[in-house]
Amino acid sequence: MEAPARSIRPDLRLIADMIEPRSRVLDVGCGAGELLHYLVYDKNVDGRGIELSSEGVNACVSAGLSVIQGDAETDLFDYPEAAFDYVVLGQTLQAMLAPKTILEQMLRIGRRAVVSLPNFAHWRHRLYLLSAGRMPVSATLPYEWYETPNLHLCTIKDFVVMCETMNIAIERRICLDPRGVPHRFGRGLLFANLLGAEAVFLLRR
Repeated sequence: MEAPARSIRPDLRLIADMIEPRSRVLDVGCGAGELLHYLVYDKNVDGRGIELSSEGVNACVSAGLSVIQGDAETDLFDYPEAAFDYVVLGQTLQAMLAPKTILEQMLRIGRRAVVSLPNFAHWRHRLYLLSAGRMPVSATLPYEWYETPNLHLCTIKDFVVMCETMNIAIERRICLDPRGVPHRFGRGLLFANLLGAEAVFLLRR
């Protein structure tokens, strides 16, 4: 299969870089299939998707992708254990009703999970909240508070602490600045939490 020359969102590129070629992948909340298309056609991945919106499912199917319409909050329970090498959740965990349950299910049905999320503790968000007294709106948090789908906004540090309490191992963690430039961060979270607009994590049990 010939790999088309494609560019994808910076956080999706980082997610793709964490996934081995020819592996089995489930992309949860795959939207219009941007990442899934890249994985299938550029990395020869056996990719599947689950998407809530009919518009997203139709776009994926039109692109030749294997995607079903479903609600991750309930449908992940139907998948058998270790059915995939990777389960991906890109910029969606904060919109879930039960983020911990979603993570548990992802690591039940996949050997590894890859999660990306916006960082509510980025310095611009802190400054905006302090100076304007209003909920910040940015490229990574593009909605006004009254129309946002996000239910559980968190910081990079919050997510790391949650993984520790759930005994989830973080194999890789990378933050991106507002320009989409990646930066690795170690155990010290201060600078990542201040300077990272979003982050990508590779997780396993």
